[in-house]
Amino acid sequence: MLELLKQPWHWSVAGLLIGLTVPTLLIIGNKTFGLSSNLRHICAAVLPANIDFFKYDWKKEAWNLFFAAGILIGGFVGNNLLSNPADIVINTQTISDLKALGVQNFSGLLPDDIFGVAHIFSIKGLIFLVIGGFLVGFGTRYANGCTSGHAIMGLSNLQWPSLVATISFMLGGMLMTWLGFPLIFRLLN
Repeated sequence: MLELLKQPWHWSVAGLLIGLTVPTLLIIGNKTFGLSSNLRHICAAVLPANIDFFKYDWKKEAWNLFFAAGILIGGFVGNNLLSNPADIVINTQTISDLKALGVQNFSGLLPDDIFGVAHIFSIKGLIFLVIGGFLVGFGTRYANGCTSGHAIMGLSNLQWPSLVATISFMLGGMLMTWLGFPLIFRLLN
């Protein structure tokens, strides 16, 4: 059984499980799926400031905090106990495109030239991690939800704002991949 868990699974298994999450949450308590709201719940629980945005009964949403904790624990278990020792296969075209931009060092899934520990406190690290993280947070707040909330839950409920948000997420990701990332990386090298 352990060997089965260590092998790569077909993408449809994850798709089916994610797809079953939506009706399960609706059936067991009319709950909606999304992870970005957890930051608000944590802030409301830990920092009980006199800010209107954090004045609500966060305990009603505590199940979502357990869900997020389960994701973190599952990621830890999957990476440390169930990981496949084989090298991660990255498309050769992706590697050659990144090498053309000056990314040379790969170990695992993320290029060390961008996300390695040595680069966290560099200008590249600042731009890609801090500013990129800020933009993701800003976009999530501006769209009133994250990709999981809109693309999985919102589209399942046929919500028009979720369709607009999902299309915007996808377009923004494609524009950054094909235009923004190469431009930023060339400027930094």
